[in-house]
Amino acid sequence: MATGEKIIPTLIEEEMRNSYLDYSMSVIVSRALPDVRDGLKPVHRRILYGMRGLSLAYNKGYKKSARIVGEVLGKYHPHGDKAVYDAMVRMIQDFSLRYPLLDGQGNFGSIDGDSPAAMRYTEARMARISEEVLRDIEKNTVKFVSNFDDTLEEPQILPSAIPTLLINGASGIAVGMATNIPPHNFNEIIDGVNALIDNPDIEGTELLEFVHGPDFPTGGIIFGSDGIKEAYKTGRGRVIVRARANIEVARNGKETIIITEIPYQVNKTNLIEKIVELVQSKKVEGISDLRDESDRDGMRIVIDLKRDANPNSILNTLFKHSQMQTTFGIILLALDNGEPKVLNLKEILEKFIDHRHDIVQRRTKFDLEEAEKRAHILEGLKIAIDNIDEIIELIKKSQDPESAKNNLMKKFKLSEIQAKSILEMRLQRLTGLERKKIEEEYREILKLIERLRAILDNHSLRMQIIKDELAEVKNRYGDERRTEIIRNYEELTVEDMIAEEDMVITISHRGFIKRFPVSGYRRQNRGGRGSTGAATKDEDFIEHMFIASTHHYMLFFTDQGRCYWLKVHEIPQTGKTSRGRPIVNLIDIEKGEKIKTFVSVKDFTQGGNIIIATKGGIVKKTALEAFSRPRRSGIVAVTIREKDELLEANISSGTNDVILVTRNGSSIRFNESAVRKMGRTASGVKGITLRKNDEAIGMVVVKREDTLLTISEKGLGKRSKVSDYRTQNRGGKGIIAMKVNEKTGHLVSVLEVVDNEDIIMITEKGIAIRQHIGKISVTGRNTQGVRVIRLDDDDKIGDVAKIVVDNDSDNIEYSQEENT
Repeated sequence: MATGEKIIPTLIEEEMRNSYLDYSMSVIVSRALPDVRDGLKPVHRRILYGMRGLSLAYNKGYKKSARIVGEVLGKYHPHGDKAVYDAMVRMIQDFSLRYPLLDGQGNFGSIDGDSPAAMRYTEARMARISEEVLRDIEKNTVKFVSNFDDTLEEPQILPSAIPTLLINGASGIAVGMATNIPPHNFNEIIDGVNALIDNPDIEGTELLEFVHGPDFPTGGIIFGSDGIKEAYKTGRGRVIVRARANIEVARNGKETIIITEIPYQVNKTNLIEKIVELVQSKKVEGISDLRDESDRDGMRIVIDLKRDANPNSILNTLFKHSQMQTTFGIILLALDNGEPKVLNLKEILEKFIDHRHDIVQRRTKFDLEEAEKRAHILEGLKIAIDNIDEIIELIKKSQDPESAKNNLMKKFKLSEIQAKSILEMRLQRLTGLERKKIEEEYREILKLIERLRAILDNHSLRMQIIKDELAEVKNRYGDERRTEIIRNYEELTVEDMIAEEDMVITISHRGFIKRFPVSGYRRQNRGGRGSTGAATKDEDFIEHMFIASTHHYMLFFTDQGRCYWLKVHEIPQTGKTSRGRPIVNLIDIEKGEKIKTFVSVKDFTQGGNIIIATKGGIVKKTALEAFSRPRRSGIVAVTIREKDELLEANISSGTNDVILVTRNGSSIRFNESAVRKMGRTASGVKGITLRKNDEAIGMVVVKREDTLLTISEKGLGKRSKVSDYRTQNRGGKGIIAMKVNEKTGHLVSVLEVVDNEDIIMITEKGIAIRQHIGKISVTGRNTQGVRVIRLDDDDKIGDVAKIVVDNDSDNIEYSQEENT
């Protein structure tokens, strides 16, 4: 034994207990659990701070991941390089974090469980949102501590301006405890914080009005809300998450299940392998094929079903036996002042608000000190400018800078800092303009000091600053919710698992119906050739087309005046060129009846009426609610007179104008108040008096007072202002809507349109063209228009429908061909 050393007897039980406690606290505090204030674990905090030191801002170039890992390891994180790189990778993956903190370049893994490339191959930089996590760190807003070898300092916490803990969540297993915090929607969390600032006494259950529940980066459907309420109230709860699936009909008529979203943290490859295993073990029957068609545009797992399979039954079995349905156990455990605590939602938001309040206070003190220092220097410079001749003379007589400084301090009662600033002042500051700048800067500094002192003296003002900064980041980073929440178990139906999407629904002359996504049609300029929209046989052609959401109800009106009811998602979705399925297989229309028009309804209790028009110029108005309980076998919508048939039906508010347009180009406009409300079985009243050999071809219920588009059978069309159609008494002969001649052919369609919409035209041969309304010029009523589609000699326009499109849509292709 060396001199001065001694052995202290210790019980092994005590030594093991102390060592284990030290180890466990090290894991809890330094590795596994996030801090409730900035929502980060030490490794994530060190990665962000290390990347800041490397100047890897979102608008700067990328650096090799190995360089970043080396920086973090060498300066702040005394652990393995794999630990740092794995944490980096997760901060980049958009399927792991709801709002990724880093921006990567290279292979950083996939939702299939693929490993990322080695750190020597990949590159990274901070995402823009990380600026908010590090904002104002240079202003003494957080405490710094020594790093592992006492050579550098690192932040103990980051001054995060965003509630990272909740928006990105966290998971970790410590010693004797674990955390599992789900990600949330940015907008909802900010709204919750603001609500708590406005009313600190708000109940936790009231916060559910703002924070609806977890919002996973992979979407999916949360099944029930009881687990959410329990978690937000106690800090612990369980939520059931389901994949989003859609049932479609393939071109061969067989049904398929399309999975577009899967539960959070589910490996897609493992899910597919599990489904294959269920099929092989006969636990799931009725599946003929399974393939992964996912690409960079999104997830798409296709499950082909056998012809006699029940898709709903198969879906329920998959939810039960595979990870298409998972349970996410919520544990809101985080470090509060270094102590692990299970917190409820309100407590987490309160801790974040307290953190932001502390940051604003410390930042304001820092800015005030800097402003006061600058004001002090400016006061000295003002004294120098006011006494410049004396100061120059005094400096000239001084032997050295030190004596000059002392003489200035003694003569003009200046501080040492002021005297140094005067000695360092350049001669150009003596010009009139520079003197004015000093005076203006001094006045602005005094105003700043006054404002900063007011902030420090006023708690309400500090809280308003927090709200203003939260509004700024919400505007910059907020987005729509991805995960749907079904509040009630009983509410979950097949429809809930079907994405709401606009569909083009077509019906052929022989009664084949199908739906296809609007996004599948590319926009072209007028005069283009179009693309094949539906395959038809020689004796069949596309007769009707309309646009509706998958979650809407469809009211089908036949030529004989009957109405049938169907959900849009129940219409088979097939390939773009498929002719679809016979409509008689979906609704029980009577023999000899033909579908003539359609109305899309979201809610029958919304009020309003249904206006019906016939080819004979008859109109009728009935309350929408009267159609809310149709039978599968149909109900009477209007009693059709002899030699007439139903033409059009549309929803009105009760105050709209109605425009009827005829085959030979006549039109009439009258207010719907001229038509009294009638029961479903009434036959209606005269809307327009038809001339010889004429009939009505369309009706518009005016809702926007913009332009009216008329299309002729030979592909000519024009837009006229709705105001050009003067209001008349119901029953008149009307005025000209379009100049009809041999070149134009008879009118086939009339629509009310605005510039930012598209139309889809489809010919009797099944050729479809999507075109922007803005490309069709506005002209007078008494014109024949311009060519909107180039037709083959033996082809004619079959039907026209319109779409409202996003101006930023990237699913648009313009044809180079354009005729007038």
